[in-house]
Amino acid sequence: MRALMLAVAPLLFGMAAPAADVSAVLAVPRQRIQEADYRATGQLVRVDAAGARLSYGVTLKAHWFPGVLRVLLEINSPASARAHVLLEMRPEGHNAIQIAHPGDKAAAALPFDKWSDGPLGAGFSYEDLFESQYFWPGQTALEPAKYGARDCDVIMSTPGSADRTHYSQVKTWLDKSIGFPVYAEKSAKDTAAVKEFTYFGLRHNGGVWSASQIEAKVRGQAGSTLLIVNGGSAKANLTLKDFSPTALVHFQDGP
Repeated sequence: MRALMLAVAPLLFGMAAPAADVSAVLAVPRQRIQEADYRATGQLVRVDAAGARLSYGVTLKAHWFPGVLRVLLEINSPASARAHVLLEMRPEGHNAIQIAHPGDKAAAALPFDKWSDGPLGAGFSYEDLFESQYFWPGQTALEPAKYGARDCDVIMSTPGSADRTHYSQVKTWLDKSIGFPVYAEKSAKDTAAVKEFTYFGLRHNGGVWSASQIEAKVRGQAGSTLLIVNGGSAKANLTLKDFSPTALVHFQDGP
């Protein structure tokens, strides 16, 4: 009998919690993206190993149009860094990025090898604004886990041949109760470096969950990059005009 109990005990007490249904888990973040219509203002801040900070003032606009998410990043200050960056994410792949600077007649396509860079370096890259990993063909539900005090579903996403990305995989910890990410690990294809993203200040506004701050760090390296959101609107009523070629090259006077 004792031998039987020893054999059965791992089955009763040692089994890990079953992984969630991956389609059901992904339905929430996908819906969030496919209903996006927001405007946010804030700062993109690089903190170096010594704690020194370099800050850029930014505005983000995003809207889901049939089959494509358009995100417009406006870098407003300092004056020397001003730029408009338009990102287009399509669930089937074929993403694109265009960039314009003051005085440009038209926006130019950003070469793919520059997607892994960003206004303040590679810490928070242009590609990190896509969130395309939720639509990649390779999706695996891992064992549920806690992140801090939050119970999370953990999803591992891998891209397909049509997905233009510098990442080989992304692991995302999604809060079980709201389906919003609290932490993510993105593994680079070429260097195997892991970028860690932590989401702070989760808030519910206008029926939409968002984070007031996202911190990006490269594992094993000092320093970080922060995207800090100070204000905005979850229902901005944006239209195609807000993402048009004219809007891309139009810069307000002053810094």
